[in-house]
Amino acid sequence: MRELTDRALNVAEIKGATYADVRIVRRENQGIVVKNGKVEGLSQDENQGFGVRVILNGAWGFASSSLLSLEEVERVTALAVEIARASALVKTKLEVGIGPPIVYSDTYRTPVEIDPFQVSMEKKIELLMAADADMRLAKEVVVAQSNLRFVRERKVFASSEGSFIEQEIIESGGGLEATAVGEGEVQKRSYPNSFGRHQGTAGYELIEGMDLVGNAQQVGEEAVALLTAPQCPSLATTIILGATQLALQVHESCGHPIELDRVFGTEASYAGTSFLTTEKLGTFRYGSEIVNITADGTIPGGLGTFGYDDEGVPAQRVPIVQDGMFVGYLTSRETAAMIGQESNGCMRADGWNRIPIIRMTNINLEPGEWDFDDLIADTDDGIYMEMNKSWSIDDKRLNFQFGTEIAYQIKNGKLGQLYKNATYTGITPQFWAGCDAICNQKHWNVWGTPNCGKGQPSQTAHVGHGTAPARFRNVQVGVMR
Repeated sequence: MRELTDRALNVAEIKGATYADVRIVRRENQGIVVKNGKVEGLSQDENQGFGVRVILNGAWGFASSSLLSLEEVERVTALAVEIARASALVKTKLEVGIGPPIVYSDTYRTPVEIDPFQVSMEKKIELLMAADADMRLAKEVVVAQSNLRFVRERKVFASSEGSFIEQEIIESGGGLEATAVGEGEVQKRSYPNSFGRHQGTAGYELIEGMDLVGNAQQVGEEAVALLTAPQCPSLATTIILGATQLALQVHESCGHPIELDRVFGTEASYAGTSFLTTEKLGTFRYGSEIVNITADGTIPGGLGTFGYDDEGVPAQRVPIVQDGMFVGYLTSRETAAMIGQESNGCMRADGWNRIPIIRMTNINLEPGEWDFDDLIADTDDGIYMEMNKSWSIDDKRLNFQFGTEIAYQIKNGKLGQLYKNATYTGITPQFWAGCDAICNQKHWNVWGTPNCGKGQPSQTAHVGHGTAPARFRNVQVGVMR
C-alpha cells in the first residue's frame, strides 16, 4: 500500500499540486434478514478502491478507481489534478485554505472481544430464527423481521504533508421489528432502536448484549397492544422523551445544523442549510442551562467512533453547547480555517469513490442527575414517548414534527394509559429551552444511526448519539387546536 500512496503523492507533486492526499479503502459487508420464519436475505460482499484529492491553483480536484495498480494510480492522480485545474477556472470564492499542516503516522483498530466475521453463519441465523418465532407468538403479528449487519473497513490514508495512517473499523448491528394488523389498523414495534436496528463499533459481543431473543415476545405483544390503544390526544403539555427518540431528536435538530459546510452553503441542495449562522457562535442561546451537547469521536462503541477522519485529523471530543449556549461546529480543515480554527476531525467519506464531507461523529446530550423513576414521579401530568416512527424537519433545522411508536400518559407521577400514533412539534431553540430535566449516566447509552444521508452524489454515514431520557415543558402534542 505504501508504494501506491507514495506514487500518487509523487505524481501530484510533479504535476503542480500544492496539497494531495490518497485513501485506499477495502470494505466487507455481511447482512442477514429473517422474515416470518424464513431467511429472506443473505449478503456478503467486498469492495475496494482508492480516491485522490488534490489542491491546485486554489481549487479541489478528486478522482477515484477500483483498480489498485501503479499505472492506475498515476492515471487517476493526473485526472484529479486536471479536475482541480479546470475547477480553478470557475471558482467563485477565495482560494482553498486548509490551515497549518497536520502530520500523523499511526494505526488504529476498533477494540473487539469477538470478531463478528469469525462467528458462524449458522449461529447468526439460529439467533434470528428464535427471535422471529417469539415475535410471532402473538397471532396478530403478521410480519416479524429480524436482522444482523456487520462491517469491516480497512483504510490507508497518506498526505503530501507526511501523514501515513492505517485503520480497521469494525461494526456490528442488529434488531427486531414486529408489525401487527387489526381491524383497519396497522402498528409496529422495534427493538432495540428505531427501524429495527442498533449498530456500534464493536464485535459480536454487542449482539449478545442486546438479548434479541429475550426481548422478542414483548416486541410482538406491544405491537398488538397498540392496535386497540386510544389515539394520543392533541394538547400542549409536558413530554418525556425516551433515549432512542431523543437520539433522533439530537440527530436532526442538533447534529445537522452544526455542520459548518451547511452554514456556508456548500451543503444546500440536499436537505438544506442551517439556522446556526456564524454570528451566533458563542452568543446564541440554544437551550436551557442544563443542556450540554458534545461531539465525541472517541467514545468506545459509538457508531461515530474512529481513530482519524478522512483528512488524517484525530478523533476528538469537543463542546457544541455549553450550559445552553452554542459554542461549536463540526468542521473540516477548510471550513475551520474560514473561522480561524483548526479542524475537529469530522470529514468522512462513504467509501473510496466519494470525496470526504463533514459528518457527525457521536453527537451527545450529556447526562443529567435524575433517575428515570424519580423523573416520572416528579411529573404531575404529561406524556412519555419512545422510539421514532416518523420525522420531518425543515431545511434550516428549525421547525420539526416527530412521531413515536409508543407513548404513555403520565398522571400524578405514574405511567398510565398506553397511546398510539403520538406526534409532537416544535421549533428547535424553543424546544431545547424547555428542557428542565435529564436522566443520569445509568440511563445513558450511545445509539447508532447507520442511515444518515447527505451530499450529492448521496453518501450514507454511520453516526452515534449518546442520550438519556429527558423532560421538556410546554410542547405541542398532536394537531394544534
